[in-house]
Amino acid sequence: MPEETKKKSVEHIVDDAIKPVLGVSIDELNRDISEKLSKSPLLSFDIDTKLSFKKAKKKFKQQFLSRLLRVTYGNISEVAKRARVDRRSIHRIVKDAGIDVAKIREEMIKPYQIRQKAVGDVIEDVLEHYKTVIHPERIAEVYKRVDIVSKEILDELPEKPISLKEAEEEFEKEYLRKALAENDGNVTKTARRIGLRYETLLRKLKTLGLR
Repeated sequence: MPEETKKKSVEHIVDDAIKPVLGVSIDELNRDISEKLSKSPLLSFDIDTKLSFKKAKKKFKQQFLSRLLRVTYGNISEVAKRARVDRRSIHRIVKDAGIDVAKIREEMIKPYQIRQKAVGDVIEDVLEHYKTVIHPERIAEVYKRVDIVSKEILDELPEKPISLKEAEEEFEKEYLRKALAENDGNVTKTARRIGLRYETLLRKLKTLGLR
């Protein structure tokens, strides 16, 4: 499904679910949610710019692979295939991160439930930014509908496989966008705050299309 079509489908689902509660459509809210979900829900993670770029990226990689392991019931070979990384790299990351693969296999959480929670997390994250402009009682009602909305979105849209490299690129974009915004777009100041050399950051920004 083309990305633009996917966004429109998500906007329609979100609007149908939320409009009856709010009484109005909020186009910006719909766009924010659909923008995030047009990518893989497995990419939904908090971006913490208090951590250096290297530490934040390492944490993201561990969390992303941990979710993939849950989706595949701890199958290392399947994770390597989906992430398009060799099995040895997956084993190394799992070991370094202290991920308990045996526990994941034991819990056997359904992949659908994991993806649904990931979609729900995206919606809740966006709603956080609208708490000051939507009446508290109404926003509370919207939160109650998150599970319903996330299920409808998953049922409507096919899962989009994403490699580890693609996931890391999306993380870098979001992290660097946020870091730049927090430092008024000042590249020198941003580089210092996130622990990168100025030249390295500038090169990354150009590569990622952020400059």
